[in-house]
Amino acid sequence: QVQLVESGGTLVQPGGSLRLSCVVSGFTFDHYAIGWFRQAPGKEREGVACIGSSDPNTYYRDSVKGRFTISGDIAKNTIYLQMNSLKPEDTAVYYCAADPDTWTTYSYCTGYVSPTNWGQGTQVTVSS
Repeated sequence: QVQLVESGGTLVQPGGSLRLSCVVSGFTFDHYAIGWFRQAPGKEREGVACIGSSDPNTYYRDSVKGRFTISGDIAKNTIYLQMNSLKPEDTAVYYCAADPDTWTTYSYCTGYVSPTNWGQGTQVTVSS
């Protein structure tokens, strides 16, 4: 059974930085698609950044390019999302998702395929 637990969300001022973590258990990293998603109040959930074992391209949505970085530490079974230059519009609940599949990062992040394993989410609020 795959389990994901996010942490690191908090209140931060505009222009600040945060690093979110997602610990993944019950999952081997032989073949995978992993991503960070977010959902703001009144809006649909959207893909933020995704990586995949079969795809050399990392997907970032346009609004976070140059500010956010997704990375992983397989030895710690942990995925990170480094968020810099945060803006009020980044305020949302952030979720990580992981599947033992070989989806492209674009497919995984844009809704072409639906992730099946989700964490409980962590709240990020960007406000002065």
